[in-house]
Amino acid sequence: MRAAALVCGLLLGALPAAAQDRDATLADIRQQITVFEVELQQLRRELSTTGTGMSDGGGAVTGGPIARLDAIEGELRRLTAAVEELDYRIGRVVEDGTNRIDDLKFRLTELEGGDVAQIPPTEPLGGGALPAPVAPVPPPAEAPQLAVGEQADFDAAMVLTEDGTPADALAAFDAFVETYPRSPLAPEAHLFRGDMLVQLGNQAQAGRAYLESYTLAEMTDPGLAAEALFKLGGSLAELGQVPEACVALGQVPARFPGTTAAEQATGALAGLTCP
Repeated sequence: MRAAALVCGLLLGALPAAAQDRDATLADIRQQITVFEVELQQLRRELSTTGTGMSDGGGAVTGGPIARLDAIEGELRRLTAAVEELDYRIGRVVEDGTNRIDDLKFRLTELEGGDVAQIPPTEPLGGGALPAPVAPVPPPAEAPQLAVGEQADFDAAMVLTEDGTPADALAAFDAFVETYPRSPLAPEAHLFRGDMLVQLGNQAQAGRAYLESYTLAEMTDPGLAAEALFKLGGSLAELGQVPEACVALGQVPARFPGTTAAEQATGALAGLTCP
């Protein structure tokens, strides 16, 4: 009876852990599986010891609890293998995506005639290791604080995109990102820098501006990041870098599904001959 109660308790105790697995990291899941396996082994030893008294009139040992433990252990082995495979696949996706971004930076720097040795290392996609689960953070009550004149300078540059020349607007956005490099408006400023550079016929520098916009907006503004990545793919296509353009455009619907840029990227890919 005590062994049966232990089995029931172990199974019931696994239910909350299974519900929490949705929010746990792969490392957390592996740790929980390991603990679960240890507890099962301890219970198996106890059942193997006390099970000699669980017999019928002919002396046959009742194997119900042991059989159930075998089934649980088999399922644990399956889950462990699935977690390891998922961990491996995620690692490959992060590594491949990061390498592709590195390659795009290298090629754009080469096209601009810059020093490839000065290219900063790219942070792994998604910010590196998977984050631990945290409680949802409510949105801030107020918008990020801007420096004195920051919004006014950005608005003035925006006016020039409509009422001024592309060169004037580009100069204004260049001054803005130089003056306020950490501004929350910097990703959008770099995006408009790219647009002005396209109008001026400088696709290589436009691609660099779009890549900068994407890098800054990736973790904070998915819509803007998707648009920047889409426009980066367009610049690469215009430069004749079709394989790289296919990579950039293909990442838009993969990383930002449901956005307008994702639909535009899918249409643009249909017009390219991708490897």
